[in-house]
Amino acid sequence: MSITRQIKSFYTDGACSGNPGPGGWGTIIYFTDDSVAEIGGAEAQTTNNRMEMQAAIAALKVLKTSGQAESVTLYTDSEYLKNGITKWIKGWKKKGWKTSQGKAVLNQDLWETLDVLNSPLVEWRYVRGHSGNQGNERSDQVARAFASGKSPVLKNSFDLNSSPAIVESTNLSVTKKADSAIAPELTDNHIESKVPTPDQAMIDSPVSSPTNAIDELPREVRVAQLRNLVETLRIADEIATQGYLISSSELADLMDVNASAVTSRGDHWPWRNWIVSRVRREGNQILWQLERVDQVNATDADEG
Repeated sequence: MSITRQIKSFYTDGACSGNPGPGGWGTIIYFTDDSVAEIGGAEAQTTNNRMEMQAAIAALKVLKTSGQAESVTLYTDSEYLKNGITKWIKGWKKKGWKTSQGKAVLNQDLWETLDVLNSPLVEWRYVRGHSGNQGNERSDQVARAFASGKSPVLKNSFDLNSSPAIVESTNLSVTKKADSAIAPELTDNHIESKVPTPDQAMIDSPVSSPTNAIDELPREVRVAQLRNLVETLRIADEIATQGYLISSSELADLMDVNASAVTSRGDHWPWRNWIVSRVRREGNQILWQLERVDQVNATDADEG
């Protein structure tokens, strides 16, 4: 006998190795009957922010497919994603997808998809990454597994394009635990779910190498990626020049990596043209500063 269930919440996360490089995303779906479903995918050449967005897109597709009229909560540890869809996107659209500096908005294609799929039923909430929230931890595990070329076993997974009755459950194994208490360990076994769609990578083969992926991209795409990189470097240079202090999550968004990749590097480390240094803690946030390598070297030479 089938039972009707409602979607209660989503946890989404993205990961990327190299940034840009091989990436993965994971979306965990919690239902009102305490059952859980998991979906995820990979891309051979992408960024962390794009994978964060892809995970949210998958969640919104599931909600749309379900046809439910009850509200849901979507949890993400990406302030870039949460602020972008709830705050910044209105201004971007008014300016013709330009930033306040007149620059092209990064990842416009995915922002447009999110904008179309977004619903008043969705309450977007930020959850601090790697803070023990097991819904967030599980989506991170799935994303990282796909990013590393593995095929994780996903619980009660399904194909987004062929599951019109997701709210109908027949022989679903129900896990009698709360949202925040579920984080089963990943294994490297091949997945049995039906995930290969245009938005998701084929999961039966390892992720191709980033070098080959870059070579296969059209020239105009590679040029666009280079422009995006230059814009990121320009922002970083302005932060360094003006002496701005930024939080770990803001630095992670700038570098397009998970917040854990920032805090795990220590108090003083190089990133491209800058030296990144931990300055102080304010509340639950760590503040960082950027200094250009050439200026640091010049100061050292003067002191010598």
